[in-house]
Amino acid sequence: MADNQIQFLLNDRLTTLSDVNPNTSILQYLRNNAGKNGTKEGCASGDCGACTVVVAEYAGGNLRYKSLNACISLLPSLHGKQLITAEDLQDGDTLHPVQKAMVDFHGSQCGFCTPGFIMSLFALHKNFPEPEKEQTLEALAGNLCRCTGYRAIIDAAKAANNHGPDQFDRNKGRTIETLAMIQKDTMQQLAQGDQIAFSPTSLKELSELMLAHPDARIVAGGTDIVLEITQMMKSLGTIIYVGNVPELQEFEQNDSEFVIGAALSYTEFTPSLAIEYHEFGEMIERIGSLQIRNQGTLGGNVGNASPIGDTPPVLIALNAQINLRKGNDNRIIPIEDYFVDYKVTSQQKSEFIQSIIIPKAKENSHLKVYKISKRFDDDISAVLAAFNLEIEGDVIKSPRIAFGGMAGIPKRATNCEKALNGQPWTQSTIETAMAALATDFTPMNDVRASAQYRMQVAQNLLQKAFIEMTQPNTNTGVFYHA
Repeated sequence: MADNQIQFLLNDRLTTLSDVNPNTSILQYLRNNAGKNGTKEGCASGDCGACTVVVAEYAGGNLRYKSLNACISLLPSLHGKQLITAEDLQDGDTLHPVQKAMVDFHGSQCGFCTPGFIMSLFALHKNFPEPEKEQTLEALAGNLCRCTGYRAIIDAAKAANNHGPDQFDRNKGRTIETLAMIQKDTMQQLAQGDQIAFSPTSLKELSELMLAHPDARIVAGGTDIVLEITQMMKSLGTIIYVGNVPELQEFEQNDSEFVIGAALSYTEFTPSLAIEYHEFGEMIERIGSLQIRNQGTLGGNVGNASPIGDTPPVLIALNAQINLRKGNDNRIIPIEDYFVDYKVTSQQKSEFIQSIIIPKAKENSHLKVYKISKRFDDDISAVLAAFNLEIEGDVIKSPRIAFGGMAGIPKRATNCEKALNGQPWTQSTIETAMAALATDFTPMNDVRASAQYRMQVAQNLLQKAFIEMTQPNTNTGVFYHA
């Protein structure tokens, strides 16, 4: 049986919710129900950061603080967590140190975006009491200021370094005790009318739910699917939130592969993956802001089946596999076989993604990844190129090349691969492969790029990879962006 409610800490107050539409975002709840109007709505799509809040999760005997976008986070995801908002940072009559620093350094201009900046800085200093400048810039990359006050905000972030314990530190023991008390081993549900969300707590519960509700929408981070609510004014119907399923949060590696749970956020697995595949790790940092990467998942990016999803081309180039589960049965298929047509996959009714399996690098293999977008940070790709090349004795062996943005699905460039396979690693071979690439795709024209531009860029990226690999001192940049 599921409990017909969710429980969480709203700042320091235990809150129980039932008979609430599960399509309600955290932002809507704060402003319309909880009287917390400090959290602002800007874009309603997770881009501007005005709605940034912080969630504290109890794990491993400690609290982990994550900034996230309240506009694209649904209420069911809060169960068993602490939600912290800007107006509750003040300790009695005393401003929180990050608030005081923003005042002292004139970091607030019109003020609309300021609560979001404050919350990003709060999470930053909880995780890094004395952050480096790069950590500060990463934490603030998802917060946009139309008044161009960034220098003052960065100065405020530095001034707030090592501010000592605040009321959240002093209340930490009580917070942990309360969060531990909230039952997380019992399935929760939140419902109103015909809108219902289940929050299973095991793989078994999730499997049974999917068999009973084959058309349910699975939500992990929600960074894409929730846009159907905020941008298209739709309801998701039956929701299954999988963020409390431990098996989908696992990360394992051995001598030959990584196994990444479908609901594990980018921030959790990227540091380990980047040790093996540096350029994949750097590309993931460009998928979205820290708020987005704190929520977004590899399983969601694959399952979304977008032709411009950033991770599928890299996974295809790495010959990754996808582990699909239905009931008690699992099947593992090459990830390139998962994508069938535009937004169509080989996933069956009641089936869900359990994990992604990524082989470790072979000896003499080289992975090059390039994302083409109009903005460097937090933007959708026009073209995403991934080249996995094994060079042995100046001969190319078993190349795997995949692109996003060049077809209705993320797709391998098979003719280009044939032109490279078994050939000498020379400029002449590259030119032949560039010509072959033109026969692999018929790109589309859209607002991001023309077909001609996409093809020319795709060919040039192969040339770029050759230059970077043969002339390592040539600084062409890890990524090219328009």
